[in-house]
Amino acid sequence: MAKFEVYQSGKKNEFRFRLKADNGQVILSSEGYSSKAACLNGIASVKKNAKDPKRVTKTQTPGKMFRFAVTAVNNEVIGVSQNYKSETGRDNGIDSVKRNATKAEIKDVVK
Repeated sequence: MAKFEVYQSGKKNEFRFRLKADNGQVILSSEGYSSKAACLNGIASVKKNAKDPKRVTKTQTPGKMFRFAVTAVNNEVIGVSQNYKSETGRDNGIDSVKRNATKAEIKDVVK
């Protein structure tokens, strides 16, 4: 089953989340949050916004890789994808986030 993993990372001990698909692959990762509550709000925002096409931004890196980001109503980035070699791969990643985010459980991960 898909899940959001909440963990602490980095020098600032920030809280972050990653959304993993049923197969365990990370399909979306967050930036750092100063508190666990803010991180959980980010997850709630992904669950709310991931299905809205206006909230998903598709981009291409200078190295010709493809990515996407899920944004909140205020256009702030909530989560970003990995790099994909093709537009099709990126679009499959977007579909996976749409399918998995709303039903994903939230799990604390000790790092």
